[in-house]
Amino acid sequence: MRRKARQEVVEKPMVPVVGKVEDISKEPQVERELMLIKINADPSYRLEVKWLVDIFRARIVDISQDSLTIEVTGDPGKMVAVQRNLSKFGIREVARTGKIALRREKMGESAPFWRFSAASYPDLEELNLKTPLQAKPKTQYLDTDTSVGGDVYPVESNDDYSFNQVLDAHWGVLNEEDTTGLRSHTLSMIVNDSPGVLNIVTGVFARRGYNIQSLAVGHAEVEGRSRITTVVPGTDESISKLVQQLYKLIEVHDVIDLTSMPFAERELMLIKVAVNSTARRNVLDIASIFRAKPVDVSDHTITLEVTGDINKMVALQRLLEPCGICEVARTGRVALTRESGVDSSYLRGYSYPV
Repeated sequence: MRRKARQEVVEKPMVPVVGKVEDISKEPQVERELMLIKINADPSYRLEVKWLVDIFRARIVDISQDSLTIEVTGDPGKMVAVQRNLSKFGIREVARTGKIALRREKMGESAPFWRFSAASYPDLEELNLKTPLQAKPKTQYLDTDTSVGGDVYPVESNDDYSFNQVLDAHWGVLNEEDTTGLRSHTLSMIVNDSPGVLNIVTGVFARRGYNIQSLAVGHAEVEGRSRITTVVPGTDESISKLVQQLYKLIEVHDVIDLTSMPFAERELMLIKVAVNSTARRNVLDIASIFRAKPVDVSDHTITLEVTGDINKMVALQRLLEPCGICEVARTGRVALTRESGVDSSYLRGYSYPV
């Protein structure tokens, strides 16, 4: 009986966690990376720093008496150029995401998301004089039921299997502490820049049952080191034990829980939306409110680039969902402590004397 039971467990089908993998390296694509960089900013050369910030279309997100924290987005080449030009002032800390990319949309009916756009905007059907959409077989882009409520929007039907989405567009609900003390903690780790380090670090999370909500890895300010920024839900006590376990790893040099500190956080998102000539203006109006930039336009889609905190990402995504979201690519959160010592959450909890 024992042998039979063991055999049943082994033969139980496993649920796949990867829905689709594509190699788009040889195709036209929009690629972006996000970097937060903290530099020394002596008043004598602060004007020169601001001049460089304008040249690279970056933004200053924190300023103190002797430092500046700058946010910049672009391709990997731009990141290297920014870091080299700012290195002469003295770089204190760097937090970078990996590269995210979306395929540049083609024009006309041969484009992958043409049918998706036609489903969102029926007036596009007037451009197709061959046969009406209703007479055509149902394509993989018309399954709009699978494109709601998640961080990944499938572009093909997955009738053969089903899987739970690991990252959800609204994972930030744990930012506020609940009655059990559970909340999202932002951890910043400095590790060796060597093969297999990420697997070693995430193995600690897996063995102890911690869920990773967000993960971003990039080169740190010191050569040969990388910074891992991760968001993990848990109580203060459980996260404290996790930090102690991470410190035991030889490859880990430093671990900081930024949750109780003032810190600047940013995330980068590329989002491709179905549009037509009429709806494009409305989408661009929404984008301008959120300071999002159009980075690719076709006759039936528009791709936007936006940076900000998790609340901004969720708000924009919810507003664009009625238009029809084709694809979404998001980095994890990157964060650096604010040298000014002040952030919005601190100010919201501060009571001014009457």
